[in-house]
Amino acid sequence: MNNPTARRPRILLIYTGGTIGMIENPETRALQPFDFDHLIDNVPKLKMLNYVIENVSFTPPIDSSDMSPEHWEEIARVVETNYHLYDGFVVLHGTDTMAYTASALSFMLRNLRKPVIITGSQLPIGEVRTDGEENLITAVQIAAALDRHGDPMVQEVAILFENYLWRGNRATKRSADNFNAFKSHNYPQLAKIGLGINYNEDALYRHHSHEPFSVCYGMDKRIVVIDLYPGLRREVLRYALHTPDTKGVVLRSFGAGNAPTSPWFLDELKDAIGRGMVVYNVTQCVGGSVLPGRYAASDAMVSAGVVSGGDITTEAAITKMMFLFGQGMDNSEVRHNLTVPLCGEMTLPAADE
Repeated sequence: MNNPTARRPRILLIYTGGTIGMIENPETRALQPFDFDHLIDNVPKLKMLNYVIENVSFTPPIDSSDMSPEHWEEIARVVETNYHLYDGFVVLHGTDTMAYTASALSFMLRNLRKPVIITGSQLPIGEVRTDGEENLITAVQIAAALDRHGDPMVQEVAILFENYLWRGNRATKRSADNFNAFKSHNYPQLAKIGLGINYNEDALYRHHSHEPFSVCYGMDKRIVVIDLYPGLRREVLRYALHTPDTKGVVLRSFGAGNAPTSPWFLDELKDAIGRGMVVYNVTQCVGGSVLPGRYAASDAMVSAGVVSGGDITTEAAITKMMFLFGQGMDNSEVRHNLTVPLCGEMTLPAADE
């Protein structure tokens, strides 16, 4: 039961687009974005929370397939402008690039001590049977939740989908049609949603510095992603590594960071690194880690100067590299920062912990 004398939590919804914000046009039967100024009319259960809920929207809303670093900066700017006016933020977003946005924001929103909860849905919020309504309500509740000390329970960028809350830079989309569409294979859930919201407090991120909140703008898009596969030709690899103006390469390798040991393959990597590129080795597997030196196939890449990404996701690797170069770091600084966690996006090797 709500305490009428208690301060009402203030939550800002940031609607970027995506399935969750769609409603069926009764005449054409086509899905179209609904007016978020009438959000309470579409989700009347929000009134039961007795929160102050306000919203801003992208104009026009975008399909998440069109999401770009410029849009990430737009979201970050809304959070920065309103940081001291609200207790928490809920970003409504399409699912296809949600993990990229969550990862990017985790790097850009420095010393974040309030929740930024990203959610969406597989079915439109206007449908009779939809996951959108429950995801939205739960995300708003999490954005308003406090711990036993009266501080925000969640103080990081997180993805809420169906039954779980995941660290944003650890999650990846695993299903195109299941309601539990996201999973973090190398880090536990931050909360499990059932009859209640059960937080895994040991997994929640907490800052140890006392630096104030700030936003780091600037995401350098001069990144190339290369997937290894049996039969990769030297000409194809060379072409990718000679993409004009490229500064960094995310190399998605086999298993624990393995790659062909053919001399031509290593020669191409050495040449790219010698020309000033940073090559970042991440595994194609959804779980597990790059283990440099475990096999000869990965040891050769270490000798060539390739940087190991440990258990980082592809989405976090790409956005982290964009972020580091975007902050004006030189190659040495970028290489170092790629190997250490900035905001919980990767696990330090056991020897370094």
